[in-house]
Amino acid sequence: MRIIDPGFKGHNPGHYSAAVVSRGMLYVSGQLSIDPDTREPVASRDVREHARQALSNLDRVLKAAGARRDQVVFCRVYTPSNEYWGPINEVYAEFFGEHKPGRVVVSTTPLHFNCLVEIEAVAELDEE
Repeated sequence: MRIIDPGFKGHNPGHYSAAVVSRGMLYVSGQLSIDPDTREPVASRDVREHARQALSNLDRVLKAAGARRDQVVFCRVYTPSNEYWGPINEVYAEFFGEHKPGRVVVSTTPLHFNCLVEIEAVAELDEE
């Protein structure tokens, strides 16, 4: 097992790693729509901006692990309302392009820091 440190500058008091590699798979913990360097949530209530921030955070973790977007095999997207599904899906499709990993979108209670999006992912890494 290998812990991935994406170099986020903000102090996160949570008892977890941003990502873990185990047996050729990368498990990325939920990435909220906050700036991981300042720990400030997206100021706007535009769910698209929240989705872009969460996906940007995911991208940083993927890169730190030496993974590409097209290696993501599954994502879970959490949002406090199913009314956000359409706009989140638009931004998600822009991020992944032609690649379509498996996915579930879960409507939840309010997310931490009043975020509108949290995304976790699993990626299959290249054989070493």
